[in-house]
Amino acid sequence: MNSAIGFANEEMAVMSLSKLYRQYGFKQFKMSKFEEYDLYAKNKDFLLSSNVITFTDTNGKLMALKPDVTLSIVKSSNDTFTEPEKVYYSENVYRVDKGTHQFKEIMQVGLECVGDIDVYSVSEVIMLAKQSLDAISERNILDISHMGFITGLLENLNLSDEQKKKIIVCISEKNTLSIESYCKEFFIDEKTSNALVVLTGIYGSFSKCVEEIKKISINEKTDAAVAELQNIYSFLKQYGCANGVNLDFSIVNDLNYYNGVIFQGFIDGVPSSVLTGGRYDNLMHKLGKKSGAIGFAVYLDLLSRLMNGDITFDVDVLLIYDDSTDITALADAVKNIAESGKSVKAQKVNSGSIKYRQLMKVSNGEVEVVETND
Repeated sequence: MNSAIGFANEEMAVMSLSKLYRQYGFKQFKMSKFEEYDLYAKNKDFLLSSNVITFTDTNGKLMALKPDVTLSIVKSSNDTFTEPEKVYYSENVYRVDKGTHQFKEIMQVGLECVGDIDVYSVSEVIMLAKQSLDAISERNILDISHMGFITGLLENLNLSDEQKKKIIVCISEKNTLSIESYCKEFFIDEKTSNALVVLTGIYGSFSKCVEEIKKISINEKTDAAVAELQNIYSFLKQYGCANGVNLDFSIVNDLNYYNGVIFQGFIDGVPSSVLTGGRYDNLMHKLGKKSGAIGFAVYLDLLSRLMNGDITFDVDVLLIYDDSTDITALADAVKNIAESGKSVKAQKVNSGSIKYRQLMKVSNGEVEVVETND
């Protein structure tokens, strides 16, 4: 097993993360492999990729193999404020693989909280995101941003959507020179311009950076974003999972979909984010819903690539026995090895095709180590 990964395979990851989410009252959401293509066509900007596998159903409707789970959850939500819908999922989605650039069936695990979203709901989801990273690897980082702070800075500036988009792209690229140039071009006041430049450079530990963003908060909306971030951090500290949590305002998403906290999770050994999430009330409203929502997804294909790339052995223990071996002694040996946390394969012959850490043999009711490859 890779030392950076807490799971030996995708199945173990799904089981462990699902158990974590159930522990906090999330129920499993099951869905069809197909959705009407129209759902994705109208929300392509929300998808990681606009490439979608489509086919025509027997009734003539254009259908799609689902590239995303969140849209289906939003579509089927009850849109009620009386009780939040807390669901988790482990579903296959169909996307273009970043490595091969071909369509691939990918296992994705995640959760969504839909309804009257308050600071507890937001904090709990982010806490579960961090605990998910902790379960995958001890060496992880959760970077948090807040779209509300960014939109607060841009509030009352009479900017077009295209102008806002240009500034947001610059923030994502940490391009302060272009921000200064756009601020002059769009006649943005000096106070807001300076705040945008400072914001672009903010990255680091939560406790340090939250003090920095306080200094550039300019209105009630930005103050509210700061207060929410502070509440989230206090919540994470209370649960003992605040280590490795950073503020990074270069994490930005489409204003048409996201409106509050957004975040990305990274683990050592994987070059891109393995977890992404955020609050997407605007998506809810775009789909005709009145309530709010927040959630995240863990991309197991990226973890799988790391696991498979570093596996040296097929099994921890290859246990050899013969026809004279007592079945009870063999069963005890296999049971003891498995309960010690090692994987074990019992067979009569060592053909040389199996890579093992240890070769053991059952003889006269005793287990002896024949070879060790650690």
